[in-house]
Amino acid sequence: MTAPFTLPPGSEATAPPEARGLARDGVTLLAARPGAVTTHRFRELPDLLAPGDVVVVNTSPTEPARLDAVRGDGTVTPVHVATTLDDGSWVVEVRRPDNTGPDLGAEPGSVLLLPGGVRLRLVAPFPVPGSRLWRAGTDPAVTAAAHLARYGTPIRYGHLAGAVPLAALQNVYATPADPTGMASTGMASTEMASAEMASAGRPFTDRLLVRLVARGVAVLPLQLHAGVSSPELHEPPAPERFAVPAATARIVTGTRAAGGRVVAVGTTVTRALESATGEDGVTRPASGWTDLVLGPDRPARVVGGLVTGLHAPEASHLQLLAAVAGVDLVDRAYRTAVAAHLLWHEFGDSMLFLP
Repeated sequence: MTAPFTLPPGSEATAPPEARGLARDGVTLLAARPGAVTTHRFRELPDLLAPGDVVVVNTSPTEPARLDAVRGDGTVTPVHVATTLDDGSWVVEVRRPDNTGPDLGAEPGSVLLLPGGVRLRLVAPFPVPGSRLWRAGTDPAVTAAAHLARYGTPIRYGHLAGAVPLAALQNVYATPADPTGMASTGMASTEMASAEMASAGRPFTDRLLVRLVARGVAVLPLQLHAGVSSPELHEPPAPERFAVPAATARIVTGTRAAGGRVVAVGTTVTRALESATGEDGVTRPASGWTDLVLGPDRPARVVGGLVTGLHAPEASHLQLLAAVAGVDLVDRAYRTAVAAHLLWHEFGDSMLFLP
């Protein structure tokens, strides 16, 4: 675990950087290397990498995963839809009516009325007893993707000043896979998406991606469909669906063999790549569900660099950062970020770890 730190007042980004007069790639980027922690703009990322490195991005789009549900007593409460299981069941988090955290008093058999007259019945905690998430069924049976597309709004937590449009929560490279190419790409279907944005990639722009390629840095895709995080409870992520295509796996393995760095954009990419990498250090095509949690007992095998946003002091993501970059470097970077008054959360500033 990294040493604790305290966020000074005003450290939370309450709106997209565009509302602060910045371009997506105009946010601050701290580059943390063993010899120094230096300050840049995100658009300078290509200058901090070397020809022959690869950058791996998560192309999963963000869906409007919040629904306003009505309880049996008439109270309106948010429901966050994390994912769907292979049998079509929904995985949901029932929130408190004021959205200050999960409702830990929910019980099996409880029924909530969703928009459109759909009844949502809680079946069992997911993935284990006592979890804040629930496996649930609907009556009539409807797909989560279709229902969210019609009635959903983006998930938003208390640090935001107001609602933001779904477009502000999409990375520029976010794209559902073409179902006609699923067999060859290994990517997920068009119905799959992330409940919350893979926010480490938000500062990327089209121009920046072109500059990376011109620098000799390949940009490779994979998908991990991020579920619902636990900003109040700071739990590790639940199982999530992912796919690492054959081409990405092959180039990642070849890059490491040639001495280049594999730079993951975010914790979702790190989780997916490490789930596809064996003890021999070889990354292979893989898809399905991952419950991997990186930490002291499972350090990174393939990820040698990491682009990430800034995580809360109690966040479980800090263990993943330390598994890639080491505790000392993560601590030094966060001390610098606090002293420099950087901004936290999905619309805040960024870090690049190059251990």
